[in-house]
Amino acid sequence: MSRFLPKSIVCLREGYTARLLAGDLTAGLTVGIVALPLAMAFGIASIPEHVAAELAAIHPWLTPPAMGLFTAVIAGFLISALGGSRVQIGGPTGAFIVIVYGVADQHGYAGLATATLMAGVITAVMGFARFGAMIKFIPYPVVTGFTAGIAVIIATSQVKDFLGLTPHDVEGLPVSLPADFVPKVQTLVASIDTLNWATLIVGAASLAVILAFRRYLPRIPGPIVAVVLASLAVWLLKLDASSGGAVQTVGSRFGGIPGTLPRPHLPVFSPELIRELIPAATTIAILAGIESLLSAVVADGMTGYRHKSDCELVATGAANVAAACFWGIPATGAIARTVTNIKAGGRTPLAGMVHAATLLAVMLAAAPLAKLVPLPTLSAVLLVVAWNMSEIGRFRSLLTAPRSDVVVLLTTFGLTVFTDLTIAVGVGMVLAAMLFMKRMADVSNVAAITRELSDTNGDRPADDPDSIDKRAVPPGVEVYEINGPFFFGVADRLKDTLQGLERPPKVFILRMRKVPAIDATGLHALEEFHHKCRRQGTTLVLSGVHAQPLDAIVRAGLDRVIGLENMFSHIDLALSRARELVGSQAVQQPN
Repeated sequence: MSRFLPKSIVCLREGYTARLLAGDLTAGLTVGIVALPLAMAFGIASIPEHVAAELAAIHPWLTPPAMGLFTAVIAGFLISALGGSRVQIGGPTGAFIVIVYGVADQHGYAGLATATLMAGVITAVMGFARFGAMIKFIPYPVVTGFTAGIAVIIATSQVKDFLGLTPHDVEGLPVSLPADFVPKVQTLVASIDTLNWATLIVGAASLAVILAFRRYLPRIPGPIVAVVLASLAVWLLKLDASSGGAVQTVGSRFGGIPGTLPRPHLPVFSPELIRELIPAATTIAILAGIESLLSAVVADGMTGYRHKSDCELVATGAANVAAACFWGIPATGAIARTVTNIKAGGRTPLAGMVHAATLLAVMLAAAPLAKLVPLPTLSAVLLVVAWNMSEIGRFRSLLTAPRSDVVVLLTTFGLTVFTDLTIAVGVGMVLAAMLFMKRMADVSNVAAITRELSDTNGDRPADDPDSIDKRAVPPGVEVYEINGPFFFGVADRLKDTLQGLERPPKVFILRMRKVPAIDATGLHALEEFHHKCRRQGTTLVLSGVHAQPLDAIVRAGLDRVIGLENMFSHIDLALSRARELVGSQAVQQPN
């Protein structure tokens, strides 16, 4: 069970000093301040306006920015307390915005809460099933493609509030901003005549402040400075839309945020809803696992520690289950906030717990002030988040990668932007897997070993002490070698081998010294090849079988079919067996 022992307990066992406490408190306060505008912005971007209106009619205190804060407090605390990383900071992130918005738009918040809880259970099960290492094998072009696609969608969704647009149709009637990318862009372009200059100035100034602090004063959180300055300016100049001004604020649109956490509740379940949400919940779980483990890996590189991937998945799953019960949205490890935590001096999970406590304290003490936060400022915060997520440099560098990787990258990117993130991840993974199998099939082959070339890799005979060139091969014996994993992508090549020979040999030696692994299709092909040899009067002899293929052969019962007397660890033993077989066959033939 040490695999699932949280790092918070590990750090306490190692000894907790006053110096560590001081660093964790400072880092926790810093990250809490940084996370405040992000949590509110992620909440607003994740919940469609019609869903927010429905929630407000039932629970006036349940607003999108409040839901982002609930998630940051509850999930952020649990990810730090239960996780497998010393410095991980959890909460809502930009990666979820697209899928969360789509689920809420189709199924309302009840569907979103159910999907979040399901995703939490799936993520925890992945952790208990020790999938922590396996999830890291998701191809880089797939991750980059859907991350860049998410960035494009986030940026597009913020144009409305950044410019202060009032979406309308061709007849001038007000409409909600569509969820799909192309209709959304068309609506934004058609509504450009409603641009609000006061809103644009606030948004542009906020963006300039964030970028300036990021460039010249990186230790000071630019987003919180922009929020404070913009809120003060809107209040002093009386630009708040709730007071007759032109700039929308959290108060004018949502009524503010509550001053405390809500009571926990269980989402409403129904078999039909659960079936419909399985793809979305699985996508959320995969995204949560990928981003959480990626953040933990980045943290390990900066601190020199090692995280427990399975424990981190279990903690992320528990955090999402709790978030669903506290009117929240999906959460995972956040790379930017984790890096901020490390740079601010955080060294144990206490820093993440202090970060959650800081957000809670702000809610308790300063909830009324949140009404003054301008929405264009939060849009500016998300535009910066989208730019960071896009990783333009890495995207460009991948365009020079092998053509197959470029195809995976652009396919995943295009499907993310123009269709659905669930489809994009699924198609991207399938396409990457197919291309990987093709590459493995290209490097794996079945080839004859001749006197001129003793190795299918092109090594000279003098470089290989086990070269067939150094040994006498009896007449009537053919020696072939499989080079690479023997899986379904290579099985057909073995089936066609005998057909390529002018006449069947008396003994067929199949060298498997370069076969690290074999799958069920390979075993089936090997069995069929053995039967084909028998029908043609050829004895099949195996040489140099490694541990995994040998274990698979024994489990499949092929050792009894081929015969243990025809399976050898070295080519010399196989050739001795071939001489015996050729000699006995020669004696049995009539004069």
